[in-house]
Amino acid sequence: MDDDLEPLEVGDGIQRFLRHREPSVRKSTLQNARTRLRFFREWCEERDIENLNHLTGRDLADFVAWRRGDIAALTLQKQLSTIREALRYWADIVGVRDGLAEKLHAPELPDGAESRDVHLDADRAQDILEYLQEHHYASRDHVVMLILWRTAMRRSAFRSLDIRDLRPDDNALVLEHRPEEGTKLKNGEDGERWVYLGPHWFQAIEDYLDNPDRYDRTDDHGRKPLVTTKFGRPTGDTIYKWVNRLTHPCRIGGCPHDADPSDPSTCGALGRHAEASKCPSARSPHAVRRGSITYHLNQEVSPEIVSERCDVSLEVLYEHYDVRTDQEKMTVRKQQLEQF
Repeated sequence: MDDDLEPLEVGDGIQRFLRHREPSVRKSTLQNARTRLRFFREWCEERDIENLNHLTGRDLADFVAWRRGDIAALTLQKQLSTIREALRYWADIVGVRDGLAEKLHAPELPDGAESRDVHLDADRAQDILEYLQEHHYASRDHVVMLILWRTAMRRSAFRSLDIRDLRPDDNALVLEHRPEEGTKLKNGEDGERWVYLGPHWFQAIEDYLDNPDRYDRTDDHGRKPLVTTKFGRPTGDTIYKWVNRLTHPCRIGGCPHDADPSDPSTCGALGRHAEASKCPSARSPHAVRRGSITYHLNQEVSPEIVSERCDVSLEVLYEHYDVRTDQEKMTVRKQQLEQF
C-alpha cells in the first residue's frame, strides 16, 4: 500500500504543512499549530517513525493514548484537530494514505468538561431546526440536529444508531451497548434505553432513509448505520464537525462577530482552510446536549425523567447540565404550583 506514496520525512512534512497554512491564518494560530505538531514529532522520534508513509491508524491511537496522560481532554481535542488537518494535507501531497485523518479519534469529553456557560440556546436551536425543516428537510443535517436536540443524547450514542434501532410504532429510537460490534455507550449496558421522539420528528427520520442523497452503507460488522457518510458510520470527530458547522450563526443569519463573509481573513471559520470550531458561536455536541437538557427542564419535564431519558445522574445533571437562571427555575416552580 505504501508503494503509491512518496517518502515524506516527519520534520519535512511538518514544515511543509506550516508553510501551507501560513498565508491563510493568524500568527497566533500558526504558532499553536507549530507547538501541537512539536509533540507529534517528539512521539514519532520516540517510536522511530521517520517516514510519514508508514503511519497507520493503530499508530495514531497510540499517539492519542501517549498524549492523553499529560493534558486535559478538551485540550487534547484541540491538539488532535491540528494533527488531523496536517494528515489531510499530507494525504493531498501523497505523503500518507487517504482517509488516515479520519482514523485519528479524539476521546469523548467527560461530563462537565466544558464550561457550564457553553451551551446551545433553545431559541438558536429552534431557528436552526426551522431553517433545516424548510430548506433541507430530511437531509443528513436535519436528522443530526433534530436527534441531538430532541433527545440530548451523547455523540457516542448517536453514532451507535442503526436503521434497526427505529421503532415506528412507538416513534422512538433504541440505544444499545454493542462494544463487540464497534459502538459503545458511555455507561455501558446501564445506558441502554428507548428514547421517544414523537411522530413529527420521527417522520423526518423515516423520510431521510428515502432521501436519494443518503449513502446506503454497511459497516465492518454487517450493521447498517442510521446516519451515514460515504465511508459508512461517522466517527465521533465527524459528528463534532457537523454540529460545529450546523451551529454557525451565519448559516441562518448575520454574523454576530462582525466578520466579513467575503473576506476569510476576518474569521478563522471562513474560507477554504477554515475550521468551524473557530467561530465563537459554534457549538459542540456536548454543548447541544447541555442546552437540550436545560430546555427539557424549562419545559417542566421532571429532573427524574430527564435523568433517565438522557442517561445522566441527578447529581451530574444539577452540577454540569442545568444552566437555567434562578428566574427560570422559579418560573417552572410557579407553573407547577399554580396547578394546585
